[in-house]
Amino acid sequence: MCGLTGWMSFQRDLNNYEAVAEEMTATMINRGPDGGGVWIEDNIFLGHRRLSVIDLDGGKQPMQATSNDGRKVTISYTGEVYNYRELREELIEAGHQFESKSDTEVVLRAFLQWGESFAERLNGIYAFAIWDTSKQELLLVRDRMGVKPLYYYPLGDEVIFGSEPKAILAHPEVDAVIDSEGLREIFSIVKTPGHAVLQGMYEVKPATILKFNKKGMTENKYWNLKATEHTDDLESTIDEVRELLTDIIERQMVSDVPIGTLLSGGLDSSAITALASKVVKAEKRKDPLLAFTIDFVGHSERFTSNVQWEDPDTPFANEVAKHVDAEHIKVMLDHNDIMNTDVREATLNAQDLPISTGDMEYSLYLLCKALRERLTVALSGEGADELFGGYTWFHDSDAIKLDSFPWHHPFAKAGGIQALRDLGLWDSLDLDGYINTSYNEALKEMPTLESDTKTEARMRQINYLNLTRWQNFLLDRNDRISMAVGLEVRVPFLDHRLIQYVFNTPWKMKNFDGREKSLLRAAMRGLLPDSVLDRKKNPYPSTQDEKYELALRKQVESMLKPGAPVLDLVSEEKIRNLLNTPVGTYSVGGPWSARAVLERLVEFNNWVTSYDVTLLLDEEEPALLEVV
Repeated sequence: MCGLTGWMSFQRDLNNYEAVAEEMTATMINRGPDGGGVWIEDNIFLGHRRLSVIDLDGGKQPMQATSNDGRKVTISYTGEVYNYRELREELIEAGHQFESKSDTEVVLRAFLQWGESFAERLNGIYAFAIWDTSKQELLLVRDRMGVKPLYYYPLGDEVIFGSEPKAILAHPEVDAVIDSEGLREIFSIVKTPGHAVLQGMYEVKPATILKFNKKGMTENKYWNLKATEHTDDLESTIDEVRELLTDIIERQMVSDVPIGTLLSGGLDSSAITALASKVVKAEKRKDPLLAFTIDFVGHSERFTSNVQWEDPDTPFANEVAKHVDAEHIKVMLDHNDIMNTDVREATLNAQDLPISTGDMEYSLYLLCKALRERLTVALSGEGADELFGGYTWFHDSDAIKLDSFPWHHPFAKAGGIQALRDLGLWDSLDLDGYINTSYNEALKEMPTLESDTKTEARMRQINYLNLTRWQNFLLDRNDRISMAVGLEVRVPFLDHRLIQYVFNTPWKMKNFDGREKSLLRAAMRGLLPDSVLDRKKNPYPSTQDEKYELALRKQVESMLKPGAPVLDLVSEEKIRNLLNTPVGTYSVGGPWSARAVLERLVEFNNWVTSYDVTLLLDEEEPALLEVV
């Protein structure tokens, strides 16, 4: 899966900056613990750290290739292209000769063969940089759904780039600065495509090619979701979903290293685990599929159901693992594990931004760390809720009618918006205005279908908002935390063929039995126990142990010292008012507790301190990056 970084400059000879190149590349070592390399040629350097998954010996990078007419190109690549074998055969027929069996070389030679249109042929999750020596031109490319991250920082006719902000921040001429625009992005529960939070830094948008040369920068989107008429009947649609998922899992089970699944016991991860186990059996692999589940010590005994969590996960995960003959590994945690200083520092360093979902991110880090002890690649059920309509806001009439992002409805209902207002953050940052602008921009770009009824048109909007403004936040979290321990997590539900098909399936089919994810449930009928198929959706697990909140409050108390960065945003008095509220069981979608707010504040403070971030409040906003 790997990590990349680089620097292109037409002002200086980068052969003189080898130490900078090495330092930037070294920041990616967790993403690529198996090896690395730096390549420098006058105006460009490319750095790479490798996590070996396919062609363990032959896929070293940065990698070069030369066409028959002498054109030389160099790549630093992260990700996986699942159709690389078919593309390789096509390229061999076109006269290309390969020196490795890696998908990296396939991508590089595909560019030589088809030019910039090559990206349209790739099926996978990827981000990469290609330098064309003859044209003196740099391409930055990102996969269709934005699974793999790629950031850039333009400086005049220079650009610095990397898989994570930390690679760019390692450059001596880049400082970590956040202004009010970045603060709005952090606290608004919106993940705007292209926005990187830090001032002057951007993300390559999903399905986009950025091209840099002496004329400037151009941006080309090579894929868009399209609105088309759905002509299949319900039975055919269910069959097509099942067939697509089967093909996707077969492709994504290709690996030269051990592979397993993240199994919660919910419909999404259980479906992936069942289909992956079928591949293991069909191919008569030596060992059974490994399935990993997270749980908290004493969780079942203290569990209290609420709007989001109806029951504990582990009993259902146990049932699925037994049903599909997977080897089941349970990762047990307690509040001390989640509050461990080293774990919290490692998770923050993985994110490069303030932790946004509290204990879930720390437990996810520990889960991924446990997986990495047994395997290198895992399949996740991420993306199914956004695609098939799993979240509560797909089914709550008030959320559907809300003239804003639908997930803000349960957040407001739980008291979250009022809590941020009480702190003074909501109004001082004008989050209402920021959210409204972002929402309207999203609606303007989405595809529409004239034949849609009013209801279908609104549900298409909600589907699109989830796929482009909510899912990218979760994908970013998953990638950073898993790659921090050198674990590659694949996301079968985000194959663009399935996305395009289900996006255009009418809501009346997605919800044909009046429940969430009706299509997926029907497609998996017969492959999973009915108890799992008929189970209400639960989010990723969160601890209900009050000891965690008590430990968190102690951390907040120790934070409240003169000069604490968070006090530039929120008064100490208001934070102490939160500390004086009763300790309560955390319940997303239920009564709002102080815990979630305190988590956001302490984690923001830790981020600013750890990354030496400069806060620019009430400053004039920087001009938007000009695209030529």
